[in-house]
Amino acid sequence: MIFERRCACIPPQGKEEPVLIAYLDNSATTQPAEEVISAMSECMRSGYFNPSSLYEPALRAEKALNACRQEILAAVKRPDARVIFTSGGTESNNLAILGSVAMMRGPQRVVVSPTEHPSVLEAFDELERQGHTVFRLNVDGAGQIDFAQLEQILQQGGASLVSCMQVNNETGALLDARRLHDLVRKYCPSALIHVDGVQGFLRVPFDMKLADMYTISGHKLHGPKGCGALVVGKNVRLKARNMGGGQENAIRSGTENTPGIAGLHRAIQLMRADSGMAQRLMENKLYLLERFRAAIPETLVNGPAPEDAAPHIINLSFSGVRGEVMLHALEERQVYVSTGSACSSKKRHLSPVLLSMGIDPDRAECALRFSLSPHTTQEEIDYAAATAGQLYAVLRRFKRR
Repeated sequence: MIFERRCACIPPQGKEEPVLIAYLDNSATTQPAEEVISAMSECMRSGYFNPSSLYEPALRAEKALNACRQEILAAVKRPDARVIFTSGGTESNNLAILGSVAMMRGPQRVVVSPTEHPSVLEAFDELERQGHTVFRLNVDGAGQIDFAQLEQILQQGGASLVSCMQVNNETGALLDARRLHDLVRKYCPSALIHVDGVQGFLRVPFDMKLADMYTISGHKLHGPKGCGALVVGKNVRLKARNMGGGQENAIRSGTENTPGIAGLHRAIQLMRADSGMAQRLMENKLYLLERFRAAIPETLVNGPAPEDAAPHIINLSFSGVRGEVMLHALEERQVYVSTGSACSSKKRHLSPVLLSMGIDPDRAECALRFSLSPHTTQEEIDYAAATAGQLYAVLRRFKRR
């Protein structure tokens, strides 16, 4: 365990003992591991030197950065690639998409799935504003891209960039990276493949040989916020989006975030050392579904069958109760989850991911995402399911008309 599940929180009125906290929103962020915090503190205390300087302590700081690069490359099985440190997933995605297309001549044909993170979708919107042609793939009810449509696009006019996420952040749908790679290479051997691995890195196996660019983010791995990386194949040319001191091979100028990178490095080491993590995550996810179905028989799974999805994410709808309402009711009992709907008191905002999968709007409005970490306990899951069942019995009586 990396942190206590019971904390000195303000107890509910009339109670002296704090209630159990069930944190089931690990796809939003994870609590940094104690070893990560220690690594960052040590870096700030004694390893604070600028890695661009020439004296010996600074060279040690540079060596520490390169050690993290090697750890990342080993994890993605691509020792010949480059690692560009960034502020996180959003910057890495923007750099991959906008930076690569900026180095291409003339208007391009680019392809993206509609279930991507906004940092990808909005980057493609920007490409469209710049005059490039953007093809948006269809997805099925399990969140899988339409490979027949992709093949048709590639056959009829080709593409220079295809971007799809490894693990969907709302439903846990998995990309068939091998099929994507083989299809793109068959028709467009020089096209670039970008995979957003923020939700998949170290939780779902990935071979970087199937992609040209791969995005990671530290705070999804019990590492720090504000630190991530873009892994880039040797064949990829990127236009710098930060100008200045020439750091990161002149692609991302600015003094490197050495404490953040130290924390990222330690977080990756810890995750890689946990050989049974994926199995525990899947067991706990299936246990969560079992407990919620027992507590709320009306529970519906949105997206792929749980066994066919990433081991740490599941999206559930509780018929008749809006997800936002259930979220805040659970919050009062210190159960923390996410909704795919943007909160609004005046207007319904439904998850574009769920709608693109063909899920009925009423069902999508009742959706909640549950995401686990290697340190999630069954005690937390039991508490969350029991609490949700109690709340659902009350809230469904007040269904909005």
